[in-house]
Amino acid sequence: MLLLFSFKALAQQFVTHAVKDGETIESIAKQYKVTPYNILSYNKEIKHGDVLRANTILVIPLAANTSNPVISSNTNEVTSEKEEPIVQQEPIGFLKHKVRKRETLYGISQRYHITQEDIKRYNRDLYSVQLKKGMRLKIPKYLRIDPNDENALNEDDYETYAVQPKETRWSIAYRYGITIDSLLVLNPQLPKNDDSLAEGQELKLPKPKGSSLEEQEVQLYFSYTVPKAIGFFRLKEEFGVSAEELMKLNPEIVERGGLKEGMVLRIPQKKVVAHEVNTDNYIFYVVKPKQTEYSLTRNMGVTYRELLDLNPDLINGLKAGMVLKLPKDKMGDLEVKNSLILDKISLLDSINTMNKPKLLVMLPFLLDRIDINDTEEIKKIIQKRNDIKYALGLYSGTLIALDSIKKLGISVDVKTYDTGRSQIKVKEILLRENLMNVSAILGPLDPKLLKEVAVQASNYEVPVIAPSASSSDLSLDNVFFSMPSDSILRDKMLSFVERTFTGENIIVIADESGKKAKEKIMERFPATQVLALKNNISLDIENFRTKLSEEKENWVFLETDNFKVVSSVSSILNSAKSDTTLVRMFTTNKNKGFEHDVISSSHLSKLNFTYPSYNKDISNNSFMKMYEKRFGTKPDRYAIRGFDIAYDLLLKLAYKNDLFEVSKLIGETEYTGSKFNYGRDMISGYSNSASYILKYEEMRVIEVTPEKLE
Repeated sequence: MLLLFSFKALAQQFVTHAVKDGETIESIAKQYKVTPYNILSYNKEIKHGDVLRANTILVIPLAANTSNPVISSNTNEVTSEKEEPIVQQEPIGFLKHKVRKRETLYGISQRYHITQEDIKRYNRDLYSVQLKKGMRLKIPKYLRIDPNDENALNEDDYETYAVQPKETRWSIAYRYGITIDSLLVLNPQLPKNDDSLAEGQELKLPKPKGSSLEEQEVQLYFSYTVPKAIGFFRLKEEFGVSAEELMKLNPEIVERGGLKEGMVLRIPQKKVVAHEVNTDNYIFYVVKPKQTEYSLTRNMGVTYRELLDLNPDLINGLKAGMVLKLPKDKMGDLEVKNSLILDKISLLDSINTMNKPKLLVMLPFLLDRIDINDTEEIKKIIQKRNDIKYALGLYSGTLIALDSIKKLGISVDVKTYDTGRSQIKVKEILLRENLMNVSAILGPLDPKLLKEVAVQASNYEVPVIAPSASSSDLSLDNVFFSMPSDSILRDKMLSFVERTFTGENIIVIADESGKKAKEKIMERFPATQVLALKNNISLDIENFRTKLSEEKENWVFLETDNFKVVSSVSSILNSAKSDTTLVRMFTTNKNKGFEHDVISSSHLSKLNFTYPSYNKDISNNSFMKMYEKRFGTKPDRYAIRGFDIAYDLLLKLAYKNDLFEVSKLIGETEYTGSKFNYGRDMISGYSNSASYILKYEEMRVIEVTPEKLE
């Protein structure tokens, strides 16, 4: 009995409601004894004043009450019984509110239907300071519960769904005919910062209409209002219905002498063959406000008939938040991220000058260890300390990015801190700063300090931008790793080779450091020949020559971090190349072993050495001119990287001051010498998957695509 009671009480925190013809937000709110605001706050795709379409599924939060239901032992009847007041409810999420002039705590609490104490609990500064204009507050969101509501639905109105392989939030929302916002309300345990789902994870979802016997009538026709100047040919193209069939179904056409504007026709609805809805079969699109059927079909390159066949709910009209599906073969030039179609957005054209991001920069300048009056000593320290060199480069590039964003009319509040590579110092900085109002943190470099900052920032949902690649021992949901990991670069390289492979002779040479790469290459290309190193440094030249082919081009992968191996092998490969024997060298990881002074750039160029990279060299551009004008010298690679990371971050915050949300909406971006495409990683925060494929050619390094390999 107690278990049944607990389960029942949990299930009745909210209900779903299928809209009937003529219903309004106000009438539904009255029916469920809640306010229209309550309904709108849980169904964000609906705006105040919208005309509700029939069969739209709404999530209804139930009003709070101090009574709890008790179930009789011999009936299903629900009765009320007074109990002790409910323990403080945990919020299901937070809103951000910027305090305006003359606003009061009481006014804000009334606006969001919460108490003043609720606001103070999650904005502790308000216990000691007065409310001020410009403050950014965290506003808790609660589920409203009224277990005694006579209209409350029981557990039979819901079902538990186990996530299947390769399913996404988009595909499940589509399957059940609800929006992503509704899915999150029904399952408040889902994280808000990413779209991840685990196979077998259980979700609570409304039972689809038609799951009961009395609801299993099949709609065979839908109504269509004839627009101005349309003929039978257009209708046949749109709906696949001949003129004869239309006239049989709609005798009015004959009686009135043809199609007339304003006629309401019966159109037969095609029954679509059901397919499993997952990322193998489909891609998904979330309808944006004010979009029309015309703009959708134009942007996606499909006809309205095709959209309707795949998405029968379109019959009831298009509404914001609706999830539509398309088959994967319709991707065309659409940008797809995690199976979701992204709208093409120009960040430069989409910035909002009302956004005023606040940025913290935390880098190891080690100022307490440097005598700033001794110029020569400073130069020596910088040459010896790569961390300081990297920090200064990142910071100088960030300053140019701030100058650039200022010219676009965006005001940025930025604070810079020297971490000193000290955990104690970092903790002191975080205690001083009010992270509630921070938009993002850039840095630190040290993994331990990065973890310290990320853990503290996660309490306030603040994203942290790591200038380095992700580390396997870090699992931080709010960290954006700006440098692609070795595994991402390796996969990028092998996918590139796969697309260009036409039967070439592949040979792999690897030492212990390249063992994993060797295994991945052999997985992708089973016919790969493996050549062992002699004394862990060089090749057995005679054995090597037996592996070469004169009929096919020889693609040799060199996987090592030893510069001696690179120098020796590249020299041998270069000597083996001739008019009859074609040799090209690749690697999946161009590390420091390939950058030593003893390695011949001429050899690499003759071998068309090809590799993946997170950045590329730049020519004389506007950034370089701005940098030279401000600092009197050319930027190094760290400064270029710093500019790209900061400029990308600031543009995204200027578009929407929420980096987690922007990462879902924006695809690949590219700047001076870097690309960015952040996606949720199941293990360690957000990873940047964007990179380049570069090739040595005629003593230059150029970017290549599969079409430009030759």
